[in-house]
Amino acid sequence: MELLPRSPAEFSSARYWDRFFRQRGQRPFEWYGAFPELCPVLHKYVRPRDKVLVVGCGNSELSEQMYDVGMCQDIVNIDLSAAAVRQMRERSAGARPGVSYLLMDMLHMDFPDAHFQVVLDKGTLDALLTDEEEATLAKAEQMFAEISRVLQVGGRYLCVSLAQAHVLKKAVEYFSREGWVVRVHQVGSSGDKQQFVLPVFVYVMTKFRKVPGSAAGILEICPEEQDRPLRVESVERLLAAVKDRQHYALLCSQISKTPCREQVSLDLCDRESGKPRYTLHVVDSPSVKPSRDNHFAIFIIPQGRETEWLFGTEEGRRQLAASAGFGRLLTVALHREQLYEGMAAIQAELSGKVMELAPPGLPARQQVPFLSVGGDIGVRAVRHRGSSALSGDFVVEDVKGDGSCYFRRLIFLQNRNVVQSEARLLAPTPLPGQKKRRKDKKKPSPTEPPGAIDKSYLCCEHHKAMVAGLCLLGGPDALPGELAVLVVGLGGGSLPLFVHDYFSQARVAVVEIDPSMLDVATRWFGFCQGERMQVHVCDGLDYVAKLAAEAPAQYDAIMFDVDSKDLTVGMSCPPPAFVEEPFLQKVKTILKPEGVFVLNLVCRDSRLKESVLGALRAVFPLLYARRIQGEVNEILLCQAGPAERLSPAELGARARALEGALRQPGRPWDSSYVLADMLQAVLVL
Repeated sequence: MELLPRSPAEFSSARYWDRFFRQRGQRPFEWYGAFPELCPVLHKYVRPRDKVLVVGCGNSELSEQMYDVGMCQDIVNIDLSAAAVRQMRERSAGARPGVSYLLMDMLHMDFPDAHFQVVLDKGTLDALLTDEEEATLAKAEQMFAEISRVLQVGGRYLCVSLAQAHVLKKAVEYFSREGWVVRVHQVGSSGDKQQFVLPVFVYVMTKFRKVPGSAAGILEICPEEQDRPLRVESVERLLAAVKDRQHYALLCSQISKTPCREQVSLDLCDRESGKPRYTLHVVDSPSVKPSRDNHFAIFIIPQGRETEWLFGTEEGRRQLAASAGFGRLLTVALHREQLYEGMAAIQAELSGKVMELAPPGLPARQQVPFLSVGGDIGVRAVRHRGSSALSGDFVVEDVKGDGSCYFRRLIFLQNRNVVQSEARLLAPTPLPGQKKRRKDKKKPSPTEPPGAIDKSYLCCEHHKAMVAGLCLLGGPDALPGELAVLVVGLGGGSLPLFVHDYFSQARVAVVEIDPSMLDVATRWFGFCQGERMQVHVCDGLDYVAKLAAEAPAQYDAIMFDVDSKDLTVGMSCPPPAFVEEPFLQKVKTILKPEGVFVLNLVCRDSRLKESVLGALRAVFPLLYARRIQGEVNEILLCQAGPAERLSPAELGARARALEGALRQPGRPWDSSYVLADMLQAVLVL
């Protein structure tokens, strides 16, 4: 402890460094950045004929190692500590004629102008710039000015640093302002145990002649020594890029020592575009009994399936990790904007990076398996990209699900992990009597899924529960006859389409505020208007208010499935204005006395949810709730009366009767669920 300074200011004191090197003796002191790690970067910028100046050399072996490997043959070292200079002269005396050591303050150097091609600084700027006091910043400016003076045009100032934010900012702003090219390299780790958790960086500042009125210099970053430099447009972006890499290093250090109590998520970005290419989740399973072969595995989520409960939720990933039987499972989601050549290419691309996230206790040279569903990376084909003033950017894409089924999905990119609408695609069927000749048989292209929409399919569990809630209409044994149904929120149109097709006497009015969604539903999801299906492009709040004033009590069922565009509120469906008591009174006004109001509620804010339930209770005396397992969605079935309150068993019986009436011969039906099951766990509020 006695080698440490009493205050940061002592780092710039010659007396402190004299005492430090006398007490330390002949042992070389390397703050950070061992020569094997620095060598790939130094080789790029130091040529054998360069005259090199090392400022603040201390008793580091860096100059000796550069000389010994033939990197350069003329190296001048300066330091303000007489003890360090004396030690280094004795150590290199006679053995390295091209290496010299001078007692000199780098803030006041005796060298002539433009005397060196390279100035090398390993930790010196970090030691000098210990704070942002005015006197300290003035010293840094003086240091930079002296380095600039002794460097030739085209010369390089190489600064090895831990890149604390204020240090990097000061250096980059100064030299960029002077018109120099600034490039920041992240130094690759040797894999040995490091003294510092944070990665080491080398700032490479190349001197150009300053032209009056010219723009600031070029800014670049090289994340790894083998990568091409990436240009960034501002000092702030460069600082942010370095900070991201520091946070990643801290994360890797933390999870390499202790298991993760909570799931850790991070994005790996494409080095060219800077956009996310892979999203990783680190999932630890403490219950898995460790053995030699079950420490660590990588699971590649097939394209398009990242939103499924098993892959897209914490609980799902926890179950996946436990069932896979590994102590740590790293799930990898693939992004739609990126191209992937296959499992082998992904494995080659990720192999080095994922090992940085390995768990503690992983045996040396352990083979880490890559897992997936069916051994492939899935299929995703983007069919349409669009943008809406209300919904932002969106895509329509076809993905391959589990087995041989394909699905078409609508995704709003502002919330890219949520499927806004989904339809199942029908496999093409030959015409009656048509036979394929054997030679024509071929596998369908994985990028050409079938195109026809299966209108019997309800994509979401909450849509199934909403349809099941219509059993509250009519008697216990009969299918409701002529119905007037209002659906607020179109999306891909699967919910109103199902009601229209399976309730053959229903007249359906749909309200959708976004005209782009009507176009998407019509063009890509098989939606169409007709005598019994009309879409009104307007605000649902205005539409309901107008009807309440002009034509009350006209709907048997009102269904709200409308998302909120305000992501700052803890309720994503519906917008808060749709569940305020005055508006709910208007909903009640346009609902027939024994009608049913069906609401899809997605609310993570417990206080806000209680407020919504309170407003609903105040307007609708009969309230049933069905929580969708594994999701935040809750379906609320609301009636104003005078209908009798039904028990869950009675609701189930009505749902079975409804399904029996809807399943008509010759009409397709999705047998993957039972309507009565959708109401099995219903609560009477």
